Amino acid sequence: MKLAAVVALLVCSIALTRGYKILGVFSYCAHSHFSLGYRIASELAARGHDVTMITCKPQRKGVKNLKEVSVEGLKKHLQSFNADLADFGQMSFWGQLEWIKGLGIAYTEYVLTAPEVKQLWNSNQEFDLVVMEHFINDAATIFHHRFNCPLVILAPGPMSMMNNYLVGNLAPPSYVPSILGNYDAEMNYWERLSNTYKFIMGEIFMHTKFIPAHNELLKRVFPDAPDLNTILYNASLILITSHVSLIDAMPLQQNIKEIGGYHVTDPEPLPKNLKDFLDSAKDGAIIFSMGSNLKSSDFEPEKKRAILKAFSKIKQKVLWKFETDLPEKSDNVMISSWLPQKDALAHPNVIGFIGHGGLLGTIEAIYHGVPILGMPIFWDQMKNIEEAVRKGYGVKLNFADLTEETFEKSLNELINNPKYRECAKTRSKIMHDQPTKQIDEAMFWVEYVVRHKGAPHLRSQSVKLRWYQLYLLDVIALPILAVVILVLVIRQCVNVVVFSKNSSNKKAKKH
Repeated sequence: MKLAAVVALLVCSIALTRGYKILGVFSYCAHSHFSLGYRIASELAARGHDVTMITCKPQRKGVKNLKEVSVEGLKKHLQSFNADLADFGQMSFWGQLEWIKGLGIAYTEYVLTAPEVKQLWNSNQEFDLVVMEHFINDAATIFHHRFNCPLVILAPGPMSMMNNYLVGNLAPPSYVPSILGNYDAEMNYWERLSNTYKFIMGEIFMHTKFIPAHNELLKRVFPDAPDLNTILYNASLILITSHVSLIDAMPLQQNIKEIGGYHVTDPEPLPKNLKDFLDSAKDGAIIFSMGSNLKSSDFEPEKKRAILKAFSKIKQKVLWKFETDLPEKSDNVMISSWLPQKDALAHPNVIGFIGHGGLLGTIEAIYHGVPILGMPIFWDQMKNIEEAVRKGYGVKLNFADLTEETFEKSLNELINNPKYRECAKTRSKIMHDQPTKQIDEAMFWVEYVVRHKGAPHLRSQSVKLRWYQLYLLDVIALPILAVVILVLVIRQCVNVVVFSKNSSNKKAKKH
């Protein structure tokens, strides 16, 4: 009897500690997106889960419990879109949406038709969960349908018009700015009017252009697939990589969890040449990186000259991610084709960060209390830098307006005005003041969804409503229609009475 009890206890213990089989769909080719996905996948693997990861940057490190499905040709496939990035800010709002749709279709189709992905699709593998980065790739939600398991979404940014519809999250345009705008939450009347226009146009575009385009793609790649609208709204949970220390508070459903900063790990030792350079920066150092999509070496010659002249006039040292040689640089500038950005920002001599204002770079800078000079180009970068300016930890310079004079003025403002560093330190304290580490928070909720079989109790009923029901357009339409009908009936009655009276008068005159 005792032996049976011991065996039963052992069986239960094994069941409780069993790792889950998890498919990670983290396929977009920008390095920042890869960093977000790989951090989740590798941490799940380290905690004993069996993880298969679709990625455009296979590491081939032989990490325990982590298998990779490669789509590494994606970056080359999307080169034409990367070439248009510098012009994104000059496009009309509708033009930006069309460009985003084109990028999303090209990116998603490549992933769904990649040979290794097809091999996975046709395999007899089973998964307990799909964790998918949602970035203009709606058709990829088919994976959770194919493997008949819950879906957790990883959003590489805050909630916005690009993902609110997945879980029926409301974002009133009166105080929640568009992700493609350059407003913050404190909008005047005209800004609210413009923001409302973008909100309405965004909703129309998503439901009449974007989602139908992904539905067509899904049918083209998988003819037997169900309609996208029957699987798109089944996400159990969304993990958003923003943080309230950087952006204004907004409404979030119960199944939306904020984990911004989870990808920032304890700093690794810098390469000796970079460490020596930053150690020698007694007056402070500036880190300059425009990310992986827009290379500094591709800047127009006059912009490069303007930047170099401004750098030559300051006493601080500059570590610049620059992909080719730069012989005309001054002695206080060091270039490197590869830059361990998170680790460099952690160096105590770093007093400023110059970048495009992407969310991850902004989070990394504020995590270490470093203020920002932002030159936004694409997507949410404009809004991120507007937030930085309003909250006092950043300076904005439109990339199109970059000249020697404007860059020098912005750079000196960042370096010489202590308020930016003070505000960055304050925001850093807010970011660090959490009951648990953000990566632990992310792991808890991912495992929670599997433990509770998709956690349907977290999902709002709003996700079951059509968009016109969600915004009460049908409710508003009924009384308006009733009033219109009543007015028309009254008008018709008046016309009949007037016509009858006129007819009676005419008959009376004849007699």
